[in-house]
Amino acid sequence: MSEATLLTLPPAARSALFDELPRAADFSAALQTIERVRQELLGDGLLTVNHVLWPAPADAAEVIDLQRIWSSRPAEYPVAGRKRKTLTPWTRQLLLSGEIFLGEGQAALEQVFDDNRLILSMGLQSVMNVPLVRSGTCFATFNVLGTRAQWSTAQKQQIELLAALALPWVAGHVAA
Repeated sequence: MSEATLLTLPPAARSALFDELPRAADFSAALQTIERVRQELLGDGLLTVNHVLWPAPADAAEVIDLQRIWSSRPAEYPVAGRKRKTLTPWTRQLLLSGEIFLGEGQAALEQVFDDNRLILSMGLQSVMNVPLVRSGTCFATFNVLGTRAQWSTAQKQQIELLAALALPWVAGHVAA
């Protein structure tokens, strides 16, 4: 992010993230708290978390499977749904290099996602995929889609914060 912006949170979001979230009973309750804050900060949209199912080293990572482990809209994006990804600029950036992917506007979504028609039919126009990294490897992705065509610097920072706060919950869930 090139702009220096002070990250601010409304009082209800701060309370949810720093008082409620640490006391969440389990993974689902934690992600529900994070989703409630996401809605407060960013409005309508979609939050999913995907577990990266890395192939055995002998398979040379030509295909990487992602399994959805949480979804704010399970009717459209059910938990346990899978996506098979080949090596593309998106997979190299997000999954192999562990760098955030930012897709803004219809053309960006169409270029990257096979399910772009469903995404666009939901009124979603932008995505920010945040890699969740453990021991130098992306083990999951925190995916926020929104109805705006472009994220502000403050919104990008808020998404990064939400992903960072989700990371230990996701790590614990996939390790279980």
